[in-house]
Amino acid sequence: MKGIVIYDTSYGNTRKIAEAIADALKESGIHVDPTYVKNVKKLNAEDYDFLIIGSPTRFATMSLAMRGFLSRLKAEEWLNKPFAAFDTEGSANIEKNEGSAAEKIAQKLCEKQMNQLLPVLKAVVLDWKGPLQNGEIERAKEYARKFMAQLKR
Repeated sequence: MKGIVIYDTSYGNTRKIAEAIADALKESGIHVDPTYVKNVKKLNAEDYDFLIIGSPTRFATMSLAMRGFLSRLKAEEWLNKPFAAFDTEGSANIEKNEGSAAEKIAQKLCEKQMNQLLPVLKAVVLDWKGPLQNGEIERAKEYARKFMAQLKR
């Protein structure tokens, strides 16, 4: 089984969550490519069994780079493939439910008729630039383990 974790990052926090997810999947024997969204040139659906996508939440939505990437993702190639979505955002934003990059990513992928295996992961960033709240790396790894368990079903 092979997957790809695609992420955008502003201050490195979303990259850390993406790498934690990828590391946990690798520890379980799954081949995973953690990839910065701006380094994705051509993504062939035949090369991957699943996608995990993340972005920082800024102004209640995902980054422009992630939005552009998702617009280029061909629905017919990814039909029914499993996915998960994550973001990094401030705790006040999560409490107020003012908009989430992960929720918007999940919505876009569901519109492409992909199969969402887990609710989105919202990793808490303590300030505009970070750092991540204590425990978020382990929470991301646990999310990856839950994703893997769903994949194996």
